[in-house]
Amino acid sequence: QVQLVESGGGLVQAGGSLRLSCAASGRTARTYAMGWFRQAPGKEREFVVGINWSGGTTYYADSVKGRFTISKDNAKNTVYLQMNSLKPEDTAVYYCAAGPRFRDSTAYNYWGQGTQVTVSS
Repeated sequence: QVQLVESGGGLVQAGGSLRLSCAASGRTARTYAMGWFRQAPGKEREFVVGINWSGGTTYYADSVKGRFTISKDNAKNTVYLQMNSLKPEDTAVYYCAAGPRFRDSTAYNYWGQGTQVTVSS
């Protein structure tokens, strides 16, 4: 099993930055891929970015490429999402997730509680 605890959401003006954190624990946590999803009001859940278990390979959605950066601290078993140049359309609840295949958005099967990110215009 994998348990995920997220933090770092908040309110920021357009063009600003936020850094989200997700601490993972459990017997298989260190061998799982990690990723971030988001869901805006009235919209479906959207894949943002994934990272493989070693932290050496990443896969970004086109909407955030060049603005968001995922990283993983294996010693702390924590994944981060650095969000720069934020836009109002980035407003959503952001969820940390874990699964066996980081490029397959349908394969993530463990989820954090979500953290709200609000970007004002």
